[in-house]
Amino acid sequence: MTPSTDKELNGLDNPSFMSEDGSHHCASLDHAAQGPEKVKGKAQSNKLAYTVTDIPPWYLCILLGIQHFLTAMGGLISIPLILSKDLCLQHDLLTQSHLISTIFFVSGICTLLQVLFGVRLPIIQGGTFAFLTPTLAMLSLPTWKCPAWTENATLVNASSPEFIEVWQTRMREVQGAIIVASCFQIFVGFSGLIGFLMRFIGPLTIAPTITLVALPLFDSAGDKAGQHWGIACMTIFFIVLFSQYLKDVPVPLPSYRRGKKCHFSPIYVFQIFPVLLGLSLSWLLCYVLTVTDVLPTDPTAYGHLARTDTNGDVLSQAPWFRLPYPGQWGMPTVSLAGIFGLLAGVISSMLESMGDYYACARLSGAPPPPKHAINRGIGMEGIGCLLAGAWGTGNGTTSYSENVGALGITKVGSRMVIVAGACAMLLCGVFGKVGAMFASIPTPVIGGLFLVMFGIITAVGVSNLQYTDMNSSRNIFIFGFSVFAGLAVPNWANKNNTLLETGIIQLDQVIQVLLTTGMFVGGLLGFILDNTIPGTQEERGLLAWKHSHKEEADNSQLISKVYDLPFGIGTKYCAVSWFRYLPACPRNLPGGKKMDELKAAGQESSVKASLERDSEIGADTRI
Repeated sequence: MTPSTDKELNGLDNPSFMSEDGSHHCASLDHAAQGPEKVKGKAQSNKLAYTVTDIPPWYLCILLGIQHFLTAMGGLISIPLILSKDLCLQHDLLTQSHLISTIFFVSGICTLLQVLFGVRLPIIQGGTFAFLTPTLAMLSLPTWKCPAWTENATLVNASSPEFIEVWQTRMREVQGAIIVASCFQIFVGFSGLIGFLMRFIGPLTIAPTITLVALPLFDSAGDKAGQHWGIACMTIFFIVLFSQYLKDVPVPLPSYRRGKKCHFSPIYVFQIFPVLLGLSLSWLLCYVLTVTDVLPTDPTAYGHLARTDTNGDVLSQAPWFRLPYPGQWGMPTVSLAGIFGLLAGVISSMLESMGDYYACARLSGAPPPPKHAINRGIGMEGIGCLLAGAWGTGNGTTSYSENVGALGITKVGSRMVIVAGACAMLLCGVFGKVGAMFASIPTPVIGGLFLVMFGIITAVGVSNLQYTDMNSSRNIFIFGFSVFAGLAVPNWANKNNTLLETGIIQLDQVIQVLLTTGMFVGGLLGFILDNTIPGTQEERGLLAWKHSHKEEADNSQLISKVYDLPFGIGTKYCAVSWFRYLPACPRNLPGGKKMDELKAAGQESSVKASLERDSEIGADTRI
């Protein structure tokens, strides 16, 4: 399983990024040479059991919905565990479990909003790694660095008011920055500005940005894995074995169907749950080594944190039921430093999600999403980030492409399955023991997981270069310089923060956060250089990149059925004429046709003339 940044538009070895015959997508524009027999064979091999608008049986919805939730599990639990150290919570496992439960709960809410009112495709929403780097940069400011005593487990009393105030002040600062930054994403989405921005952002901007999401996290991964390299390497071995070597090996499992009754069906378990299986086996082995006292009992000894009983108390302390609510950590606070840093994460997240929409549409049997659906999806993700900030997950939300890949595996593209998965997230967010269980995973096991996931994120960023001409010295310079500067400048800024002081505290914090956020430095340099150094559209990769997301003409009724707002909003109810001028609403015209489809058919002029005549005679134009 890959993390949340493994997107279709940035993807490498991603099921959602493969062409319909299973071969990897290339930057070639010559797709028209395929014969009709080959196209027919593709259609037969890609036939879906349920398309996006179908409703499978209730039991199938529940089972496949839980599967989607488990597929997203690795990314969801990783984010609170990474943030815990900088929030001074490394020795407060109970609060870590509350954060995990909160991110489950909010991800369920955001998924429901996205499926019902957003882009309306079967796509899971969850925490984003794009927000991690600027958040960690903000928490590394001198104002927010953890006191030395919070790093000593013997001095930490998790229930003391002093300790609670220490971590909650930091969390409230992160919440405020996420809430304000999410307003920018809401504006960009619902105003239709995302289309304008995409004119200037190409692969050479996205590649260094995504690459630098994970590279600065090598220290965190190395520290956790270094608590016991044997356990960490075992975790890596299991994940790589399941996800790479055994992914095409089916496992016969009992199943039931009316025609066949009880029988065995081949299920690609290793391909669907590689991370979950790898974590479970490593966790089980750690438990055996703990019971047999192979692992040291001395807290100061190497390998002690691999024991399962070091974190065992959290399961008994966690409540059975706990309902997360907005403002549970107090009233969010706002500072300019956090806002500007997180804006880089917001832009990165938006670009990633756009690729997911096209991949999800292709794999769920839906037509390519029209502009109003993309605008609505990006805007709804902004609302999701707003809710995540209000609830206090310490992170935002984005689309998960590993779940897009699961659509291609299961051949079930129904959005009702994702609704069931969102309900599973909500339930797990309410049951406190579930979050506590994941918070008690031994540290080296988490370290092994991080090494795999962060490596994949880095490669995902580099994979954007497949669209560009990498024989061009121009492109090699832009990417290489942007990435190296994105590592060198933050390293220097962290060591020489006193040289950046201007005397204005707020300005100093903004400069410090921006210059210590590698993805901002690298992405900004890539953006400036790519748009100023002369180069052809083909050389820059813009032609191939845009072609991969080219909208194809499709049946207007099908587009309306998939992407129009639910419950008759805009058609039966709230049918006001000015709705069609909103970027996030379908541009319906009299007779049920839409402006976008009529443009594609070359009828734009006649439509405009018809509208002018209607306005002249005062016709009642309904949506």
